[in-house]
Amino acid sequence: MSIRVMLVDDQVLLRTGFRMVLAAQPDMEVVAEAGDGAEALEVLRSTAVDVVLMDVRMPRLDGVEATRRICAGPDAPKVLILTTFDLDEYAFSGLKAGASGFMLKDVPPAELLAAIRSVHSGDAVVAPSTTRRLLDRFSPMLPSSGRDPEHAEVGKLTEREREVMLLVAQGLSNGEIAARLVLSEATVKTHVGRILTKLSLRDRVQVVVLAYETGLVRAGGGGR
Repeated sequence: MSIRVMLVDDQVLLRTGFRMVLAAQPDMEVVAEAGDGAEALEVLRSTAVDVVLMDVRMPRLDGVEATRRICAGPDAPKVLILTTFDLDEYAFSGLKAGASGFMLKDVPPAELLAAIRSVHSGDAVVAPSTTRRLLDRFSPMLPSSGRDPEHAEVGKLTEREREVMLLVAQGLSNGEIAARLVLSEATVKTHVGRILTKLSLRDRVQVVVLAYETGLVRAGGGGR
């Protein structure tokens, strides 16, 4: 089955470029487009979508608020935030809103396609180490969530799950975590799944965000 993709960007030329790249793939189909967040929400009411490529800065309703509303709904599609990085302090807010990751607008086509396939397959993470660097850069600029480092949500985890969560938040893959903790990769995957379930999180990117908010990881990547 084809991956159903929606393009949300107020720049028609960018949408056209992305559409051409995706249309050349046998496993992808652009099923919808929108010029801003408000239009995207309207289109999604009647169109089934698997992955949304979401710009941040748009008129009427920006990508962060649109992402928050999309991800709050049942059976929500996965959202990849599109950012210019150096200009967009809002990318972190997009991740907090429920996005599964972010991509630079000038990303090479092969990386964009790999990211779409990754989130569609359930991996739901785009370059966790890069995501961590984004959090390191922007989290000091954003208002504190006010959460206590020993938040009740993290208290639901076992000692091993907390250990795995810390390593996920530091950008390690399942394979790297397995090597670090001398576990099988399958065991690590099980731990990650339990962490997501216990904390009611959508994916590994949300694990990174929560780890920052609760103080398990501080800007610079260090654990507490």
